Amino acid sequence: MSRTKKENHRIPHASPKYTTFIVKQPTELMTFLMEKMSGISRNRVKALLTHRTVLVDNKITTLYNFLLQPGMKVQITNEKGKKEFRSTLLKIVYEDAYLIVIDKREGVLSIATERQKERTAYSILTEYVQRSARQCRIFIVHRLDKDTSGLMVFAKDEKTKRTFQNNWEHIVTDRRYVAVLSGELEKERGTVTSWLKDNKVYVTYSSMSDNGGDKAITHYKMIKKNQHYTLVELELETGRKNQIRIHMQDLQHPVIGDTKYGNGDDPIGRLALHAFRLCFYHPVTKELLRFETSYPASFKQIFTRKEEKEL
Repeated sequence: MSRTKKENHRIPHASPKYTTFIVKQPTELMTFLMEKMSGISRNRVKALLTHRTVLVDNKITTLYNFLLQPGMKVQITNEKGKKEFRSTLLKIVYEDAYLIVIDKREGVLSIATERQKERTAYSILTEYVQRSARQCRIFIVHRLDKDTSGLMVFAKDEKTKRTFQNNWEHIVTDRRYVAVLSGELEKERGTVTSWLKDNKVYVTYSSMSDNGGDKAITHYKMIKKNQHYTLVELELETGRKNQIRIHMQDLQHPVIGDTKYGNGDDPIGRLALHAFRLCFYHPVTKELLRFETSYPASFKQIFTRKEEKEL
């Protein structure tokens, strides 16, 4: 994926699934909706809000006295309302008529496999959207490894999914991870480029020359280090399977907690890899959306604990 995005790339989109109003002057959401939706009662407006069918600037809003400003966009979805979403395995950070963006915990599969049928992000979100109507579906746009936490995108219809996937290089403008590596990284920043290919038993290996596999490029930047570990920020120029984990192994500083490509170093009891930033052009509205989550606390605490032990 080129780091220079083609912002003028023409992206197809599906038909609108909501009614849209543009705010002209400051007012409360209740007042605005009653003016725009002639004849609607206060109770009906409250029901729309309670059922999570009202969006302000693409974010579901439930407050009747939410203060609107000129230029804001208010949307009424044509979907039936949903109950409040609650899960200990993931949280919804954004939702509109086309997409759901989540922050997934480590240890949760993106979607079930033939060998693994446990509860997944896909099954949890499917149950959520089907509270509105049994025919509602969820479509996975991209995946995170089971042991990687962070931001993921799901689509609510197949058209949006295909638009996103087929135009990924033009739509996604920034995708970054944070990781804790084993050992003290020598360089403050750099780039790893290699070709990744699966062997006969489906283990991915890396070659510094073209071996007929997929070219993978990862940029890294050091955030913090001590003599035991290095905290790094990673930017993907390509999105290959296990790319970060393999490239950190190539640097001889694997991600801690990595049971497949690591060196056995596992001080926090998990793979220390988190997808913390995701920016993309909405495949339907064309708006640039930015999402960012905090670095996991355990990633930072590992440095404090080490430093305290050595005092």
